[in-house]
Amino acid sequence: MSQLEKSPELNEIVGTRGPGTGADWLARYSSSLLGVFGTPQRVLVRGAGCLVWDADGKEYLDLLGGIAVNALGHAHPFVTSVISSQLATLGHVSNFFTSPTQIALAEKLLDITKAPAGSKVFFANSGTEAVEAAFKLARRNTGTGTEKVRTKIIALEGAFHGRTMGALALTAKEAYRAPFAPLPAGVVHIPFGDIDALRAVVDETTAAVFLEPIQGEAGVRPLPAGYLQAARQATSAAGALLILDEVQTGIGRTGKWLASEDAGIVPDAVTLAKGLGGGFPIGALVTYGPDVSALLSAGQHGTTFGGNPVATAAALATLHVLENQQVLAHVREVGEHLRSGLAGIDGVTAVRGEGLLVGFDLDADVAPAVVTAGLDAGFIVNSPGPRTIRLAPPLILTIQQTDRFLAALPALLTTAKDAR
Repeated sequence: MSQLEKSPELNEIVGTRGPGTGADWLARYSSSLLGVFGTPQRVLVRGAGCLVWDADGKEYLDLLGGIAVNALGHAHPFVTSVISSQLATLGHVSNFFTSPTQIALAEKLLDITKAPAGSKVFFANSGTEAVEAAFKLARRNTGTGTEKVRTKIIALEGAFHGRTMGALALTAKEAYRAPFAPLPAGVVHIPFGDIDALRAVVDETTAAVFLEPIQGEAGVRPLPAGYLQAARQATSAAGALLILDEVQTGIGRTGKWLASEDAGIVPDAVTLAKGLGGGFPIGALVTYGPDVSALLSAGQHGTTFGGNPVATAAALATLHVLENQQVLAHVREVGEHLRSGLAGIDGVTAVRGEGLLVGFDLDADVAPAVVTAGLDAGFIVNSPGPRTIRLAPPLILTIQQTDRFLAALPALLTTAKDAR
């Protein structure tokens, strides 16, 4: 039974006396929503754990997690109870005021990111907004004196940092950028993973370097060993900021709080979002140390909804479960099992990733067809490229659910190839 069937009041609000078929809902979608996402693959009405159901009653194993968002799966009882309790107490106050949940979450993020004394947090509503705040932070790192001597910002080929104008300037994919040119100036994209290219371009005119420890939209590409350390050395020598985009990789996705933490470096800022709210919209910029934190002062940035009591309560609840139910260790175990299983499947040519952010390549350009075959078979996966499948399931995915997908994958590959 769908959620709509359970709630006569909601039925009345959404304008239907029954649950409606997927085709019914998609017809209404196409006539009422802007088509920036194309046609949705399914109309989902209910979720529980790692499972979701569509408007026609079909069940799916969700191996995408809302693109790395639903860290604790769907309708997690503790998170939903905390959100309900907070909303019934205090929902929104604007940023003329603060709330205990906002302060407590900022303190918690400074703790788990191992930020040094003097570090601060800015709350936004999404990953792209967190990156936009970081972009403005970089623009404030202009150098000494009255002239702006640092105007160059460096990002990598293959980077995806978001779709607002500043974040889009950092994003590398030309198909995303071209319709909105001219973008904010000064961004230079350099070859992915090339340490010599990085060292050659970082100089006294560089305000910041933006890096994803693992590029998710480019097919789950981890930076090579030593790259983050080289970036830290180069930026420190030039007086530039090192800003790490952990929107997709942070908050336990790789089995650690931050994917970058094993590199043994201290960045100047980190952006977070996606899994932070366990499905509730929230983003965060963490600025490291008093000097960097002082770059943005009162009135230089803001948001109406950022850090509201409900969003911060949702994030606190999510972090509580991740920390107190040994979820990070579980992520490492299940992720290793998943990657090992994928490596043994005929037609899979490469497996990348860490924890439960996994990309695998195929021996033919059939990844979009695998997505379609997966939906028909009851699996939700993603294809960021013609030969690449991305998996970012809820962090509570079980070994048994993993084995269910691994057992089904050979048939999905066969179906996809036969459909060519």
